[in-house]
Amino acid sequence: MDTGTNSTRFRVEGMDCAACASKVDTAARRIAGVEDVSVSVMNGTMTVRHAPGADLEEICTKVGNLGYPTAPISVAAPKAPEAVAGVHMHGDHDHDDDGPWWRTRKARLTLACGGALVAAYLVGRFLPEVGHWAFLVALLVGLVPIARRAVAGAMGGSPFSIETLMSIAAIGAVIIGATEEAATVVLLFLVGELLEGVAASRARASIKGLADLVPKTALLVDGDDVREVPAAGLELKQVVLVRPGDRIPADGEIVEGTSAIDEAPVTGESVPKTKGPGDIVFAGTINTDTALRIKVTAKASDNTISRVIALVEEAQESKAPTERFIDRFSKYYTPGVLLVGALVAILPPLVLGQAWGEWIYKGLAILLIGCPCALVISTPAAIAAALSAGARRGLLLKGGAVLEQLRTITLVAMDKTGTLTEGKPKVTDIVGVGRSESQVLSLAAALETGSSHPLALAILARAKADKAPIPPAFDITAVPGKGITGSVGGETAFLASPKAASERVSVPDELRTRIEAFNDEGKTVSVLVANDQIAGIFAIRDEPRPDAKAGLAALREAGIDTVMLTGDNLRTATAIGATLGMDVRAGLLPEDKQRIVRELQGQGKVVAKIGDGINDAPALAAADIGIAMGGGTDVALETADAAILHGRVTDIADMIGLSKATMANIGQNITLALGLKAVFLVTTIIGITGLWPAILADTGATVLVTANAMRLLAWKGRPNA
Repeated sequence: MDTGTNSTRFRVEGMDCAACASKVDTAARRIAGVEDVSVSVMNGTMTVRHAPGADLEEICTKVGNLGYPTAPISVAAPKAPEAVAGVHMHGDHDHDDDGPWWRTRKARLTLACGGALVAAYLVGRFLPEVGHWAFLVALLVGLVPIARRAVAGAMGGSPFSIETLMSIAAIGAVIIGATEEAATVVLLFLVGELLEGVAASRARASIKGLADLVPKTALLVDGDDVREVPAAGLELKQVVLVRPGDRIPADGEIVEGTSAIDEAPVTGESVPKTKGPGDIVFAGTINTDTALRIKVTAKASDNTISRVIALVEEAQESKAPTERFIDRFSKYYTPGVLLVGALVAILPPLVLGQAWGEWIYKGLAILLIGCPCALVISTPAAIAAALSAGARRGLLLKGGAVLEQLRTITLVAMDKTGTLTEGKPKVTDIVGVGRSESQVLSLAAALETGSSHPLALAILARAKADKAPIPPAFDITAVPGKGITGSVGGETAFLASPKAASERVSVPDELRTRIEAFNDEGKTVSVLVANDQIAGIFAIRDEPRPDAKAGLAALREAGIDTVMLTGDNLRTATAIGATLGMDVRAGLLPEDKQRIVRELQGQGKVVAKIGDGINDAPALAAADIGIAMGGGTDVALETADAAILHGRVTDIADMIGLSKATMANIGQNITLALGLKAVFLVTTIIGITGLWPAILADTGATVLVTANAMRLLAWKGRPNA
């Protein structure tokens, strides 16, 4: 990006379809100093890239004149979650996306127009001679605001807006004496706009709901005191107290306490996870068991939820290929409709000597049928709903283009550690020699207490899970490169690698065979020696995630191939690959992973690369779609096109399924929009339908398309394994 440009985000109220966004975009682009504009209907936001001296007030005025009150979103203050989510409060404007629908500006105008029409009908019944004028007044109540927006739109560079078509049709109807019908058509148009607004605000609410997950206040630990402070103002490294049942106010690391954390609100993970000191927790998740002290690791504007919301907002502002095509199509489509309407009104009377009134009426009906609203919103409404539904399940997609392309994936290349596996070694087997498993485990855990080595943590976790008692150990000493020694319950114990153990005691052939078998399964073996005799052996491995098999099966079911690309050694990788039934490429450096992705693309495959770490970044960038796994490192999240927040392997197939569901929905929407128009175009020309059905067809199509797109908000993916 050119360093000589600034970027400003604006809150734009009252936009509820893509035609609105197009007018806002066009008007903003015509202002001096503006270089680029991206508008999101679903968030009610506009991002403008402009020269430093550009007049922001003029942008607000010009867009405001179109009927969309606009104000810059302040970035000086820390971004509270609700500001991030698009509920930024400014001035005393009427918030079309806040509060109940009946208190919006559109609702008030619709009610006024409806009231005027009912009054005109009553006047017409009792005073027929002034009925025509009463209907004219009722028409003007609704038409004047519409015509003002049409003029502002034409001056802002959008002469072929729905308001223009509506104004021409209504004025034409008055001229041919159909004033009563024109007033009714204007009311139906306003009702349609109101329904569009309600549907759009429902979609907005789903993202705003994410922001509401983060509590507004936090309990800050300040020395011996605990005081309540606003969560949005928490600084890095401050410590907060989170009581049982409270939501966690910031991303952080547990420094004291162990508790089950319910992550369902943020990640969709159904089972609470037990977390203790050193574990990472997300803002908005719920502490269920015991009080925790948590060190803040991200400010409010950078926490997981804010990043999710920012990603979804940016994604909604970036257009999908289908959406760009429809935008271009509608630029020619609307003037084409005006031309067809004019030809239908003029040619039959001129060439065939038909009645002028009848054909002008049909021409005006065609203008209303031709409104492109339903067609233009068919794609962005579906994409916005899908992005929101995905985000609520912890599936983040950076834009409509990614969502569209996912369904074309033919091969998924996955990292092993942290993607297919948990990334934490686990004790898989314990073999006691002359002692029970529990006794062997107690002895080893006593030696490892206080160690942060991954293998030590695995033994301690198993002891905790098995409720094995951990006696005190004395004189603990690390033997570099070999193991750890100490005294437990009067016995001298040594926990070491098989090689280091064999230097102290003889290992029976039977045990050697067991150790080799474990090694062939990709497991690391530790041998426990007590009083110069082998007491037992531990096999430890970073195990596949519980849902890895189901996730790979779901991909195979969808006809998608899989391959493991890992930096781990061939023996371990092959063992995990055999367990999961997938091809393996092992011992790879980051550049090898990238090269293999390029080779696979060269074979004509559309490749998705899944990884969780910095070493995956080159391959994530090279793949057709890069997906960051788990909380993921910042680098992986920034490089990737999408992210799976809670690291379920089944979510990869779900993400592709969401893409397919969205594209099917868009197909239905386009068919619905164009199909209804085609039917009513024919029925209007042959004289079956008139102005009322024409506007009902247009409004109906827009509402049906929006409602169909909103069905994606209920998308859940496959049930959690």
